[in-house]
Amino acid sequence: MDSLALYIHWPFCLSKCPYCDFNSHVRAQIPQARMVAALRRELAAEARRIGPRQLTSIFFGGGTPSLLDPEHVAALINDATRLFSPAEGIEITLEANPTSVEAGRFAGYRDAGVNRVSIGVQSLEDTALKFLGREHSARQATDAIELGRRIFPNISFDLIYARPEQSLAQWRAELRAALALAADHLSLYQLTIEPGTKFHTLYGRGAFALPGEDLAAALYDATGEEAARFGLAAYEISNYAAPGGESRHNLAYWRYQDYAGIGPGAHGRLSLGGELLATSRHRAPEAWAERVEACGSGGMDEKVSQADRAREALLMGLRLQEGILLERFAVRTGVALAEAVEPEILRACIAEGYLRFTETRLIATAQGRLRLDALLPALAR
Repeated sequence: MDSLALYIHWPFCLSKCPYCDFNSHVRAQIPQARMVAALRRELAAEARRIGPRQLTSIFFGGGTPSLLDPEHVAALINDATRLFSPAEGIEITLEANPTSVEAGRFAGYRDAGVNRVSIGVQSLEDTALKFLGREHSARQATDAIELGRRIFPNISFDLIYARPEQSLAQWRAELRAALALAADHLSLYQLTIEPGTKFHTLYGRGAFALPGEDLAAALYDATGEEAARFGLAAYEISNYAAPGGESRHNLAYWRYQDYAGIGPGAHGRLSLGGELLATSRHRAPEAWAERVEACGSGGMDEKVSQADRAREALLMGLRLQEGILLERFAVRTGVALAEAVEPEILRACIAEGYLRFTETRLIATAQGRLRLDALLPALAR
């Protein structure tokens, strides 16, 4: 039976962070009952057309899924594990923000079936949290992490680095404090300025500056060094885990496997009828719900061409420390990896030490992964 990862998008937040370009929305009143009913209807419709699959993971992302009442989370988990065949030890993750009110709901999510929580900490410094527009304090963040550690068998949390005026010494100290709190999994992201965000406007006005390339690279190197001290390896560009602590759900993305996405703005990649389909959903929550109520689904499908499959598989797989398995690439894309890349660019990347090509894999080195954004447009045919 083919495997499937399931992503469920909850689009609502208490406030919009100035760096965030995700599909998230702030509402004075969140229509939970209506949205959950639409999610359940869309999930059922998607299951009917996908057919039997082994469900390896469920991921509640957002937005802020910890605004969802635990009973709604339980209903969605029950639906998913009834409509598909849950794998033994299925990973069920819920993203949460570390406000005291939401952290107090952790036990309810555990009872609903969640066995992994991902906490949006972003920083352990109050000044940085204020700059990032977060609703919680550093103390609330550490309290949420410690509570999550007690309640869930697996926890992860996010931090953002390369912030304005952040020094290498400050980042090492903050990261060591974070690693001392949890040792399963960390997602560590460099602050980037995304179009359409509040930070994009402020940055364009010169309201703040980001670290230069040399300091940003030093911060990245320090991230790996400090994580390694606590037994966490960089299994993906921005993700660090203890052995066995890797996110199985996100590995499905990076290994370019099938995943279904439901909810406003959700995306998926599904093998159906001999084709690979890119699925997408209407981004606006209310418009999405209207479409689901009218016809069972709030989105559309588009066939992924062989060339685009190869590009996507390269883009995702080279982010991983394990690289791309050549056999898996050929089966998924219908083309040998050697035929999907420019041979001269590949040779140059190998000569520069950015890529390694073995009998079974194409692997980006640590230096190569830092340069993927520049390498991939030239490498992919």
